[in-house]
Amino acid sequence: MIICNGDILACGSQFSLDEVEVVTATIDLEDVRSFRSSPSRGLQSQHAQKYPRINLDVRLSKRVEDHDYQLQGQSEPIDLKYHAPEEEIALGGACWLWDYLRRCRAAGFFIPLSGGIDSCATSVMVFSMCRLVVSAIQEGNEQVLQDARRIAAEADESTWVPETPQELMNRIFCTTYMGSKNSSSDTRRRAKDLARDLGAYHVDIDIDTVTTAIVNVFFSWSNWMPRFKSAGGSFAENLALQNIQARSRMVLAYLFAQLLPTFRGRRGGGSLLVLGSANVDEALRGYLTKYDCSSADVNPIGGISKTDLKRFIDFARTSFDLPILSTFLSAVPTAELEPITSSYIQSDEADMGITYAELSTFGRLRKNDKLGPWGAYSKLLSTWGSQKSKQNPNDQAVSPRQIAEKTKFFFTKYAINRHKMTVLTPSLHMEQYSPDDNRFDLRPFLYPGFDWAYAKIDRDVERREKGESGRQKAKVEDDLD
Repeated sequence: MIICNGDILACGSQFSLDEVEVVTATIDLEDVRSFRSSPSRGLQSQHAQKYPRINLDVRLSKRVEDHDYQLQGQSEPIDLKYHAPEEEIALGGACWLWDYLRRCRAAGFFIPLSGGIDSCATSVMVFSMCRLVVSAIQEGNEQVLQDARRIAAEADESTWVPETPQELMNRIFCTTYMGSKNSSSDTRRRAKDLARDLGAYHVDIDIDTVTTAIVNVFFSWSNWMPRFKSAGGSFAENLALQNIQARSRMVLAYLFAQLLPTFRGRRGGGSLLVLGSANVDEALRGYLTKYDCSSADVNPIGGISKTDLKRFIDFARTSFDLPILSTFLSAVPTAELEPITSSYIQSDEADMGITYAELSTFGRLRKNDKLGPWGAYSKLLSTWGSQKSKQNPNDQAVSPRQIAEKTKFFFTKYAINRHKMTVLTPSLHMEQYSPDDNRFDLRPFLYPGFDWAYAKIDRDVERREKGESGRQKAKVEDDLD
């Protein structure tokens, strides 16, 4: 920025694909001198050391007449543009992806498109990147055009210029829906429709033959076939059968990412970068399979909460003219790793035992406010404990016992799943609440039990439920702590 006496006269763009950006403004240095010696500082200026003024036959302004110099075209103050969080996700993520792609010299991006909002948001971020690239090319940025031709394997076609983001997307972005017998027709259709509207090259496959073959390896040794819980299986069986689907998708993602460019006749032999699509809330909770399709080359949304991702999708729905995104906003988040029955449909929030809105709140308390179980519980008593609180995701009063249970549940899951945090895919970090142990979160990745804090929370809940008689006893116990 160029600022004179507190007024912004010029400002560079916050998000740009330009290699170099020059910002200029014309100011009157006399305005600066006058401002510094204004009456509010008169007493100070009177006691300040005096410096001699030397007149030189040198002027910075343009000559108007032989006897006069006058400042021409003095810059006027401008209003500063503030980007909304959803705009920062769209623009910042786009610049980050393009810079990474052109530096690593890959052939483009690949993502397993599940039909859910996370992989949808990642794909829309790539679309935002293509919008920026096409816009920069139309504005005459030759460097961006050369990079686009090289990445799209069009280096020999000096006349090729992408006209639309969809045209560029089709050359550098591939998506695959990896369905199974547990997948629904709704998610398959949403994935296909989204890929079509974005212009991506889309592949629709089923993974049942792969997962069945892997499970049969175990059966051939043990002569025992694991079952889902809906078929009478144990928790361990149910979890193993879910995880093998997720991990198979990761293996297939890298296979397709390496072979699709060659299959499509692309020159250069480069492979695609695999994009991850696990949000920051799932990482905090540990609600992801280690080395599943959340394991990738880079993860654009790995540092963004689910609540912010929904706002980003809502923004892109209108700003990018993508009405298909409305179906993703209204869809119930589900991993679709268990069989659907007449009485059971798998839901992410039901599996997690906590809502995404609550996870987002705990994530901010843990990372931004550096709070442990007791600190988070105390903070939530004043926010969730009052009806219609702005920070209350349930929009209704929550009892101290409910707050205590949610707090202990989150920190227990957070502690036992910390090992997953150390193998997260490198992510884009745009918010303070983004945890990343390998890079800037230097706390120990393993924690002992929170026994002392949990006991303190339990005593406080008991005191509040018993009233004044229980408070004296709880106070004595707290004093002993």
